Amino acid sequence: MTEQLFLADAYRKSAPGVVQRVTEEGGVVLDATIFYAQGGGQPGDSGALDWEDGRMRVATSVKGENGEIILVPEDASPLPPVGAKVDQRLDWERRYALMRMHTVLHLLSVVIPLPVTGGAIGAEKGRLDFDMPEAPEDKAVLQGRLNALIDRDLPVSESWITDAELEANPGLVKTMSAMPPKGAGRVRLIRIGAEGTGQVDLQPCGGTHVRSTGEIGKATLGKIEKKGRQNRRVSVMLDG
Repeated sequence: MTEQLFLADAYRKSAPGVVQRVTEEGGVVLDATIFYAQGGGQPGDSGALDWEDGRMRVATSVKGENGEIILVPEDASPLPPVGAKVDQRLDWERRYALMRMHTVLHLLSVVIPLPVTGGAIGAEKGRLDFDMPEAPEDKAVLQGRLNALIDRDLPVSESWITDAELEANPGLVKTMSAMPPKGAGRVRLIRIGAEGTGQVDLQPCGGTHVRSTGEIGKATLGKIEKKGRQNRRVSVMLDG
């Protein structure tokens, strides 16, 4: 199992690591990593590994078996040997853009309180699909509500509950297309706003987020597209 350093500190840009193995396909597994593995609509992180006499560019990061995170090299990148001590560095600007986008999509699910049927997170554009038979009457009103939540500079924090607690509170799960992973004994929750009366949102999520909504910046809603009989797709773009 790879230790997921990004869960403890999503703002960590670099970290040491030791190569545990190289997969048959040429992926690299470290003992601990700051690279988020693709999942939940969020792309895998990119960056680089440096060691004594080499450098590998990391194209993306994916989940392997038994809790491993596999770092996928760009074409023609050299591979570090097993046992090598490496310095891992994120493509930070891209990661931070994904953190901002992931957080604003949580807020979008607040201003549109309907079941989420799908989603995708990009550095420049993100989207959620909703079980929404009819399009909203005024997109500008939704955009205004979304930016009002951002401007409140609400804290974003995490907590953990057991699998049994999640089963007892099914309303926490907003996404119909991807259930939160269970089986490890506990599930991570992301809270926006202060616990209690100041709470705006609480849902299971394993992704990376900013510390406060004020870091998101201004959000613009794109065209609301019809996708099937009841699904509608709402896209978001961020300034900067």
